[in-house]
Amino acid sequence: MAAVPQFAFDNSYAQELDGFYVPWQGEAFPAPQVVKLNTALAAELGLDAAALGSEAGAAVLSGALAPEGASPLAMAYAGHQFGGFSPQLGDGRAILVGEMLDQAGQRRDLHLKGSGRTPFSRGGDGKAVLGPVLREYLMGEAMQALGIPTTRALAVTLTGERVRRDGWEPGAVLARIASSHLRVGTFQFFAARGESAQVRKLADYAIARHDPDLVGKPEAYHAFLRRVMDRQARLIAQWMQVGFVHGVMNTDNMTLSGETIDYGPCAFIDSYSETAVFSSIDRQGRYAFGNQPGIARWNLARLAETMLPLLASDEDEAIRLATEDITAFGAQYEAYWLTGMRRKLGLAAQAEAEADLDLVAGLYAVMEGQGVDHTRLFRAMARRLEGDKSALRSEFTDPEAIAEWEASWLARITAQGGDNSGRAAAMDAVNPIYIPRNHLVEEALSAATKGDLAPFEALLSVLADPFTQRDGLERCAQPAPEDFGPYETFCGT
Repeated sequence: MAAVPQFAFDNSYAQELDGFYVPWQGEAFPAPQVVKLNTALAAELGLDAAALGSEAGAAVLSGALAPEGASPLAMAYAGHQFGGFSPQLGDGRAILVGEMLDQAGQRRDLHLKGSGRTPFSRGGDGKAVLGPVLREYLMGEAMQALGIPTTRALAVTLTGERVRRDGWEPGAVLARIASSHLRVGTFQFFAARGESAQVRKLADYAIARHDPDLVGKPEAYHAFLRRVMDRQARLIAQWMQVGFVHGVMNTDNMTLSGETIDYGPCAFIDSYSETAVFSSIDRQGRYAFGNQPGIARWNLARLAETMLPLLASDEDEAIRLATEDITAFGAQYEAYWLTGMRRKLGLAAQAEAEADLDLVAGLYAVMEGQGVDHTRLFRAMARRLEGDKSALRSEFTDPEAIAEWEASWLARITAQGGDNSGRAAAMDAVNPIYIPRNHLVEEALSAATKGDLAPFEALLSVLADPFTQRDGLERCAQPAPEDFGPYETFCGT
């Protein structure tokens, strides 16, 4: 066996948070093999790609072999799942191998999903299968290219065994990189047990890791809570601007770092609908596209509840502070969202909040029920500014439905002045032409599970540059064919 890959581990979570995890080793699989390695990310982390892709690397990336300096463990956390509280969840099919400093000096977790059962498995087999693992790889890289904070996949490793799901599927492990895996649910785990000292210890650790400038500052805990809210407001606004539906916004899937995490049942909307739902288990539409800002606020309220004893010694004062912050979240989110929407519509950045809000709200109102492709629409606006008078209207089932709004938008553009060709180019720089369209994702994953990774690699290449239109990729910019039918996703990883 080749030399084991070397990692410069510096495992603060394992060293500083005793009682927050169970030390745990991944399962030994029959024939682990790395089938997809993110060489660019490996370089960013200062890792040897050749060593990672070797037989020894596969043993490490499947969880069977702990490299030197690793402290593999299963993290403890709780969470509200579809509104119902589970006091103990934890890493049921995952382990945190360790932390390392990347080439920029940033601390990053190496986390494995599908590495076998842990003490938190609750009867599950602790494993994952190739299709969902590749989905997470694909989605994370797409979000990265779109400029949206996200966890990223370092590698996909086949385990050499078949795993029972709907049928027998190839088993796989995802090696995931994140700024941390601290979640709202991590705080909930200890708060639900009345372990206030552990909540304080966790908050101190999270502040030192994610907001070190707050260490030792008066009211650091309150400032940290507001920082987490700000990161989430920015993140959800970015989701909404590109039509991303996470699908399972449980509190254990909301990070303190503000990164998108867990891509199980996610999807991008094609035909615009506020009520778009793809997840097979979200039967009530709790996590529908248009509900995401409100759910983020609800989740952050749960975080604030766990931190009340840290905000003020007087309970009433703590509640007042937390309530003010949660109440302010809506405006915080709206400010980020509107800033992004101005760019998407080619509007100047000056503060015309009321007029801009009315204009954007009017656009979404006329889009509803018109079969409008959310991604194509904004690219069509740039073409309209370049002189194609049919570009925008042709995206609507009833072209006249957008006529009045189009006139108002063009009047705003004219009033703001400037060169329309330059404005159109700026719009194209923020409005993607290529997203992980659901039919293309399914096509790539279906081929991959049958042993053909070529469609997956081709789609990954397209998504690496989502804003630049390229010849020969016309199909990648088109909505799903009519016979694709309603799309449903599943929590596979």
